[in-house]
Amino acid sequence: MNALKQLQARWASLEARERRLVAICAALVGLALVWWIVLAPALKTLRQAPAEHARLDAQLQQMTTLQAQAKALQSQPRANRDEAVKALEGSVRAGLGPSSQIQQQGGGDGVNVVIRGVSAEALAAWLAQARGNARAVPREVHLTRSGSGAAPAPAAPAAPAQAGGSSDKANWDGTLVMSLPAAR
Repeated sequence: MNALKQLQARWASLEARERRLVAICAALVGLALVWWIVLAPALKTLRQAPAEHARLDAQLQQMTTLQAQAKALQSQPRANRDEAVKALEGSVRAGLGPSSQIQQQGGGDGVNVVIRGVSAEALAAWLAQARGNARAVPREVHLTRSGSGAAPAPAAPAAPAQAGGSSDKANWDGTLVMSLPAAR
C-alpha cells in the first residue's frame, strides 16, 4: 500500500501538462500491448486461413479418393491363386519389360519377381497394377540402384521412355516377393 500512496502523491505533484503526457504515454503503451497480444495474432490467423483451408480441402480430397479406392478393392470378388498368377505374369511382361521375370515359390502363397533396370515410375505403376488386377502385395522388397539408364545415340532423336526407364533417371534391380490370394 505504501507504494500506491507514493505513486498517488507523485501524481498529485505533477502539473496538468505532465499528467496529460504521462496519460498519453500510458495509453500508447496500452495500445501497443493490445496490438501485440490481441490483434496481431488474430489478424495473422485470419490472413493465413484461406491457404490453410485450401490445404485441408486438398488433403480431404486425397483422403476421399483413397477411401473410394479402398472400397473398390474391397468390393471386388476374391480371385483365386491361378488367376492372380496369370494376371501377375501378364503385368510383369507388360509393365516391367523383357528383362524382368516371375518365379513361383514352391508351395508358398507368394511369387518372386526379379527386375532389372526398371525405373521408379514404371515400378510404382506396376505395383499399383499388380495390387488391383492380381491382388498381389509386396511382402519383401530387395532393390539396388543400378545407375542411370543408357544414354541415347548422339545423332538420334530423343526416344520416349521405355519400361526400363529414361536416360536421366536411376533404374532399379532386385527381387520382390509378392503375396498372392490363397488358393480356393
